[in-house]
Amino acid sequence: MVMTSLLTCSTELYEHQRRAVKKLERIKVGALYMEMGTGKTRTALELIARRYNAGKVDHVLWLCPCSVKETIRREIQKHITGDTSMFTICGIETLSSSIRANVDCLRLVQSKNVYLIVDESNLVKNPKAKRTQNIQRLADHCRYKLILNGTPVSRNEADMFAQWKILDWRILGYRSFWSFSRNHVVWDEKVRGRIKDIVNVDYLTRRIAPYTYQVRKDECLDLPDKTYSSRYFELTYEQKELYSYVAEKLLFELDELQPHTIYRLFAGLQGVTSGFFVGVEKKNIEMEPFFKEPRNNPRIETLLYLLDQTDEKVIIFCKYTQEINDIVKILNEDYGEGSAVPFYGELNTRSRQRNLDRFASDAKFLVANKTTAGYGLNLQFCNTVVFYNNDWDYATRSQAEDRVHRIGQNRKVHIIDICASNTLDERILKCLYRKENMVDSFKAYIDHYKNDKKSLEAWIHGKSLHKQKRS
Repeated sequence: MVMTSLLTCSTELYEHQRRAVKKLERIKVGALYMEMGTGKTRTALELIARRYNAGKVDHVLWLCPCSVKETIRREIQKHITGDTSMFTICGIETLSSSIRANVDCLRLVQSKNVYLIVDESNLVKNPKAKRTQNIQRLADHCRYKLILNGTPVSRNEADMFAQWKILDWRILGYRSFWSFSRNHVVWDEKVRGRIKDIVNVDYLTRRIAPYTYQVRKDECLDLPDKTYSSRYFELTYEQKELYSYVAEKLLFELDELQPHTIYRLFAGLQGVTSGFFVGVEKKNIEMEPFFKEPRNNPRIETLLYLLDQTDEKVIIFCKYTQEINDIVKILNEDYGEGSAVPFYGELNTRSRQRNLDRFASDAKFLVANKTTAGYGLNLQFCNTVVFYNNDWDYATRSQAEDRVHRIGQNRKVHIIDICASNTLDERILKCLYRKENMVDSFKAYIDHYKNDKKSLEAWIHGKSLHKQKRS
């Protein structure tokens, strides 16, 4: 094997990163379960450099979410001195659909000694997904492999199978998900395909322990605190009428055992609270702006009042693209052109990176989609985050918060939620703060209150269940 130069890391490791390297440098495959903000990219680069300089590998294929490809590229340039041409970065989502990307990656792993990195490995937890199968095909040609993620499990321990099979099926001891599920999964007899419970977890823990390094932020970093606050507003009379209509319509269609009917209920109600006219007569929910003038939306009014109270840079996380575009337009009108920049999936990679650069320099506001901006971005130069609205996924919420609460942050981080009073918004916040699964919480409630209509209405209006029962 011929190497043109050695890989030299130009930044020092933290103590917890040294411990990770010490544990994993002697084995060919491993998992870095390092909570967001603890520097798992830097740790992975140290392991790569040691393998590369020892002549064990001559190329690195780094698979990551498409939205963070440029961030990874910059992190590599930040920590590695000199030539970085031995790195190839590819989006995980690309491997779901691009034949060319799959062929190019396959040729790479067949022709070189490749160190395979699967970053945010929770994206390949579904063993039936095309991306998972395509990555498994690549992994079969690589001796050295590393998966990176914040935690071992995002939903339940069944998520582990596909990720660890990419490393080596012998670690867990199962070649197929069928054999894995036979020993560990209890299926729900009422709903086909739904997992009721996971058993023999101790076995899984013992099997992965020698190959795993795990650390949380509170164990290794002395970061400033996070503060949480909420700003409430009332829907307009017309919105309240629509909210009640949508609730009645979708509650009538609700099947307590079918998650898609629950999601339909949640999506319809949240559309109303966010400022959309929601049509529920057809199979697919249809949404269009409720207010001809976006400034008349009370949620936007609340946001503008809130932003007037601070001189700091602010990240504003939104759920819908329409909201992002409306808010960017208004903020640029009020604060001057270029004060606000958008960040969402429909923008190409170059545009997203240009907007991030503008936010780091001159722009005051980054208005972003939480799903797109929640992975991999380093925004610790900002310490104020506004959740314009929320969905019910705690994992992506936590990831979004930790874009600013990570290594390099030296100021207290302020997290602010905008919430529509007496609506599903309040229930979402309660579940997020308690780290509860929203759908599971709703199902448990349905079971407890036996589908009583008045109690269901109380739940979707964010009211206390016990108070409603006593009244």
